[in-house]
Amino acid sequence: MDTTARHTALGDRLRDLMSAMRLIRHRRAIERPAVPSGLVGMLLQIDELADQAAGCHAKELADRSGLDPSTVSRAVAALVAQGLVTRRADPADRRASFLVLTDEGSTALADARDWYGDLLRAALAGWSPAEIDALTSALDRFVTDIQGSLDQAPGQINPQEKLEAAR
Repeated sequence: MDTTARHTALGDRLRDLMSAMRLIRHRRAIERPAVPSGLVGMLLQIDELADQAAGCHAKELADRSGLDPSTVSRAVAALVAQGLVTRRADPADRRASFLVLTDEGSTALADARDWYGDLLRAALAGWSPAEIDALTSALDRFVTDIQGSLDQAPGQINPQEKLEAAR
């Protein structure tokens, strides 16, 4: 199989994966409607970015998630309205606020992690630990390389990539 065919096959599998992810989000929304599935990722990002003493800024959240600040603002407003996140004034900049998970937000995030963990345990029940580790490693490398490719200036592909693409 040549490189173009490999890339086409990979693109097909990625579309299948995105379809599976939509089905997963839909199922979770039915089974656990308290927190919309689109907001679970935002809770996770806030938790990961938060300095336990202070929290994180919405700008950090937008940068990390790759979302437009207005999208993040709407999502944060929904999380605040649901009592999952609170805003705390930033003493260094009164115009800004820190975002912090509430106890309810931490509970909701733990529930989401459990739900996804149960799903992965069931889906990967027939996989060996080595296969799971290999997939995890390959996905980590793939995401890192995609991000690196997106960070390159548009139209600037290195000569080695052009050579490999021609094969």
